Amino acid sequence: MKLHELQPAEGSRQVRNRVGRGTSSGNGKTAGRGQKGQKARSKVRLGFEGGQMPLFRRMPKRGFKNINRKEFAIVNLETLNKFEDGAEVTPALLVEAGIVKDEKDGIKVLGNGELNKKLTVKASKFSASAKEAIESKGGKAEVI
Repeated sequence: MKLHELQPAEGSRQVRNRVGRGTSSGNGKTAGRGQKGQKARSKVRLGFEGGQMPLFRRMPKRGFKNINRKEFAIVNLETLNKFEDGAEVTPALLVEAGIVKDEKDGIKVLGNGELNKKLTVKASKFSASAKEAIESKGGKAEVI
């Protein structure tokens, strides 16, 4: 068998049926949809179940979704030891170093672990313990 002799398996390929292309095609005028009725129309509303109460309306709704919620990328103190002493740690630097994949709505530094270096950390938020730990090592915690 050669490359030019290759053919798809019998029945695996079909020609697309082009509807609404004249009466002689067999699927002209109403394009195979018949006369009037729901199935002849172009659309049925999403989730419509023929008048029955739709599933999404039957299910109970619970709680509250705050549309103004801000989601922060979390960074722990122990991961900041990656940087050299006296470095200025910014959100861009954290993304570049691969510590944070996505900045989201800002960076929040939490006080998990121990910091061994003097750093200037710039972030959107700091937990009280993180701020205290950074400043106790002689560094700065700057809110941006």
